[in-house]
Amino acid sequence: MNNLRTNTEKLSDSILWSQLRVGDEEAFSLLFERYYSPLVNYGKTLMSEGDIVKDCVQDVFVDIWTYRSKLNEAIAVKAYLLSSVRKRIARHHEREHIFSKVKDVDSLEFLFDFSIEDRLIADEIMATKVGHLNRLINDLPARQKEALYLRYHQGLPVEQVAEVLNMNYQSTKNLLHRAILQLRKDFPIPILTLFMELSLNY
Repeated sequence: MNNLRTNTEKLSDSILWSQLRVGDEEAFSLLFERYYSPLVNYGKTLMSEGDIVKDCVQDVFVDIWTYRSKLNEAIAVKAYLLSSVRKRIARHHEREHIFSKVKDVDSLEFLFDFSIEDRLIADEIMATKVGHLNRLINDLPARQKEALYLRYHQGLPVEQVAEVLNMNYQSTKNLLHRAILQLRKDFPIPILTLFMELSLNY
């Protein structure tokens, strides 16, 4: 495949992934450029040290290139990358003894604060409601909050959220359902619609 950059927006993740698996450096570079910033942003929800997060993301891409011939072809690329970054950060926490006896990534604290930009708020009444919604979301348990972030902020389908969180599909669906139920209990307007249309567009 020649001159990939002339059609970057038309190239799907799966095409680029397939090309990098056979050693196409340009396809690898394009995937790196496409996902580096989103992966760093996600990493910062799990660790506050930005430089270390960047190192973890870069290490993920180094491993991908190093072991490209052994990578599975039939994967959801974005979910795979998010999951890889999550695991890499968990390993860093373990090495630094931030958590004692860390066996998996469940011990990671989710640091992201949901906040809807002022430019998205049409009037003062809605701004007040949205401020309340932000507080409710940020008060959820870390696991539920992260699941919402992956589902709506990152736009992953439930099965890919499950992959990132290393959970089965039904457990992930239940986790999201509990989060939405909790929000609906304290927030009577159509919560999911507002969350999807506003909170995830900043």
